[in-house]
Amino acid sequence: MAQQAYLTETDDGGSGPERSENRIRRLLDRLLRGWRGDRRIWRRGIVSAVLAVLAALVMLLHSHIPNRVGNLGSLTETFLPWLGLLVPVLLVVALVRKSATALIALVLPVAVWLNLFGGLVTDKTGGGGDLTVATHNVNADNPDPTGTAREVAASGADVLALEELTAAAVPVYERALSSAYKYHAVEGTVGVWSKYPLSAVRPVDLRLGWTRALRATVATPEGPLAVYVAHMPSVRVKLNAGFTAQQRDHSATALGTAIAHEKLERVVLLGDLNGTMNDRSLGAVTSQMRSTQGAAGSGFGFSWPASFPLARIDQIMVRGVEPVSSWTLPRTDSDHLPIAARVKVTTSATSS
Repeated sequence: MAQQAYLTETDDGGSGPERSENRIRRLLDRLLRGWRGDRRIWRRGIVSAVLAVLAALVMLLHSHIPNRVGNLGSLTETFLPWLGLLVPVLLVVALVRKSATALIALVLPVAVWLNLFGGLVTDKTGGGGDLTVATHNVNADNPDPTGTAREVAASGADVLALEELTAAAVPVYERALSSAYKYHAVEGTVGVWSKYPLSAVRPVDLRLGWTRALRATVATPEGPLAVYVAHMPSVRVKLNAGFTAQQRDHSATALGTAIAHEKLERVVLLGDLNGTMNDRSLGAVTSQMRSTQGAAGSGFGFSWPASFPLARIDQIMVRGVEPVSSWTLPRTDSDHLPIAARVKVTTSATSS
């Protein structure tokens, strides 16, 4: 007796796979209605297609945008990830205009953006590590330094860097952090608080005429670690002068030189660099160190402005140390978000 195959009947009288195929077919028919037989789908949307190609070229060739006029190259690199917002806008325009040309052109900026920033979207956070570090530009006009100190100390950081300290606020931070940190040092407007002994503390010359950076050795249980705390000069965007960052750029070169001459193999840089990892003007520093956010973070980790973060200008960078995780901390009364990272000081390179 021949076997007869049966299909499970669905509410619309068709089998499960058939119903699914019918739904997809109806959706495609709805989306493509009006496109079939329309020869103008290749002629419409030329402007949108050109904009898509230009966006891809800016992202792909950003390093070739000159800085001679208003530091346009650095300004573009600071907000480079946000060019990806053009894609959904142009996609909607292409669909409304029923332009096949614009849709195909969108493949270019999508591919370039994913190549540049796709790795930041994924979660690279790991476990383990033996040292937690954090940094925060506390804002010179912070109305509640005591509360801010307690909030960042709650992160559990073993080493904490603070920037934009005022002479009046330093004693307040010292009192508020004394129970969590036995050791600390302040040089000019920056300071470092540590649960482990500090030594060889000295200011770092950023060619400004006053102190906005320091260097210290932290005696971690895994061995000595060189910690740099820095606050680069501010940058401004002006209509008549563009992206003014000359002082910041000179200071970055000075900081990069100091780190290049560091004798300890394991180095951590904490601070407000007033620039992103993409900004070529910070190359003297970024070329020799790794971003903990880029190596072991989740997302972009934007830190400024705190009310609506648009860029990560606060940085934790390492050399000879393995990043394990990196994240932003809850907002305080500062205009910056504090950031933290977990690192492995004992690496295979240093322990062998």
